[in-house]
Amino acid sequence: MGTFFAKPRRGKVRWRLLDAQGRVLGRLAARAARILMGKHSPDYTPYVEHRDGIIIINAEKVSLTGKKLDEKVYRHYTGYPGGLKEVTARQVLATRPERVIRDAILGMLPKNRRDNNLWMMSFSFGPQAVERPRWRA
Repeated sequence: MGTFFAKPRRGKVRWRLLDAQGRVLGRLAARAARILMGKHSPDYTPYVEHRDGIIIINAEKVSLTGKKLDEKVYRHYTGYPGGLKEVTARQVLATRPERVIRDAILGMLPKNRRDNNLWMMSFSFGPQAVERPRWRA
């Protein structure tokens, strides 16, 4: 019996819902990155796009362990001399909670187009939600 080579999947993206409420940031990011790369499926082949997507809800309720809220620093450069801006994880979670999770996941993914299937939402689904996903990842 020869080596199995998976065929590229065509059609719709299979979306998976991850709830970030109460989850540790690194563990949530590792799980999401594994699904986006396709390593969760038994027919994983590195060069085949697996058409799996992630929707993350409750991004503002993710937890960080230890002193990371005050000691983890996010940096970005504005393009001007002396324009290196630094903010702590606590400040980023207060203003843009999706950025904390997105940066963690993108750091675990290969630098290609697989991050296109990552969607972030900062709100939670209430009991009055009209349409709910049927399953969770």
